[in-house]
Amino acid sequence: MAEPIPIRRRRTLQMRVGDVLIGGSAPVVVQSMTNTDTADAAATARQVLELAGAGSELVRITINNAEAALAVEDIRKRLDQAGCTVPLVGDFHYNGHKLLSRYPACAQTLDKYRINPGNVGHGDRRDSQFRQMIEQACLHHKPVRIGVNWGSLDQTLLARKLDDNAALVQPKTLSQVTREALVESALTSAEFAIQEGLPREAVILSCKVSKVQDLVAVYRDLAERTDLPLHLGLTEAGMGDKGIVSSTAALSILLQQGIGDTIRISLTPEPGGSRTREVTVAQEILQGLGIRSFTPQVTACPGCGRTSSDFFQHLASDVQQHLKRKMVLWRTQYPGVETLSVAVMGCVVNGPGESRHANIGISLPGSGENPVAPVYEDGEKTVTLRGDRIAAQFIERVENYVARRFSSVENGPAADPLSGSDPDETGAIRDEDRCEKDDPDESVSHPLEDQRGVRTTEPKAV
Repeated sequence: MAEPIPIRRRRTLQMRVGDVLIGGSAPVVVQSMTNTDTADAAATARQVLELAGAGSELVRITINNAEAALAVEDIRKRLDQAGCTVPLVGDFHYNGHKLLSRYPACAQTLDKYRINPGNVGHGDRRDSQFRQMIEQACLHHKPVRIGVNWGSLDQTLLARKLDDNAALVQPKTLSQVTREALVESALTSAEFAIQEGLPREAVILSCKVSKVQDLVAVYRDLAERTDLPLHLGLTEAGMGDKGIVSSTAALSILLQQGIGDTIRISLTPEPGGSRTREVTVAQEILQGLGIRSFTPQVTACPGCGRTSSDFFQHLASDVQQHLKRKMVLWRTQYPGVETLSVAVMGCVVNGPGESRHANIGISLPGSGENPVAPVYEDGEKTVTLRGDRIAAQFIERVENYVARRFSSVENGPAADPLSGSDPDETGAIRDEDRCEKDDPDESVSHPLEDQRGVRTTEPKAV
């Protein structure tokens, strides 16, 4: 059987944004952006706190006018007073050269600038205005993301590329020419900034488009032509499932190939919805690929005709919410707890096997099965729960497992207040735990074995 293909990160230069490292051997960084009026310092600071609390490691804010630039210092003070150290990135378009020059407190307070080469100026003014922004970055020792977007691509560059393409014997498609223009814009702008004095270690690139295959093609090309760190994101990804699926598809392909040093999921929030959704999706992508761990994972079966009760759905939801609440404390109390895996399964078919694969898991009774629920910890059956308190008892065991497994050496292992229950000596499912309607004489071998090689059996479906 073929082994999974390991992810080998593309080695890039490393940059520092505040206290966050990007590129090199640093983990892939999650970032997000506010949608408040930046001039409203209180509202913007509140949203930054929400995003940082959800796990955003960088937060970008719009700097589009004098009022926004003047508010940056106040926003930073509010964050510092709240104990939030998340770096702030200033997003500049059209007038960034003026704002950075006229408001030095803003230029100094921000931890990074985002500059769109297509929106820094046109014609003779472009180089001059871009140069002014780079001068401010050099003056204040700030890194810069040169972020090209195909919705605001330099039209002069695109027109030249299209003219050159029209002269070819076999012209390329408009999509191909646009992708080439995106990459060229990013690379030439980066070289311009470096020639103006910005250190190479202070430059990160992005080339954002809104179609999955175009994004993959652009970043593959970009990754082959530079060792600068890359920021990934599908721009204007959309709302709800469409935005999540498209972003996941595009970024997963690139991340699996080792491309990408920081990511953002540009979701359009539902009316009244939380901006933090984009942070959660970014974390789930990285955790699903095995690149980083952020929070304990709950595996739960989708349900079938054997699980006509919705008890396992409620328990899976309760466990997920409980873990989310506890992580606020557990992150500091129990290092490594974000790697915890929990299984909540609905019947005997896959329940025992999935539960053994998790750190701690429970196999709930399906339709017609006896009302018992075996619990497995690190592949071993430890107890069979019964009665009306199965949910509460399992959550208690999860709590105890975390304390025992992830306590620091200094604190020593936690005692198990639930020890002394009735685990079966072999760890196998007992006959009385099986579906009462199944014929024990007609049972078939289970395709999975536990870690000790003890083979379980499963009954034929009723």
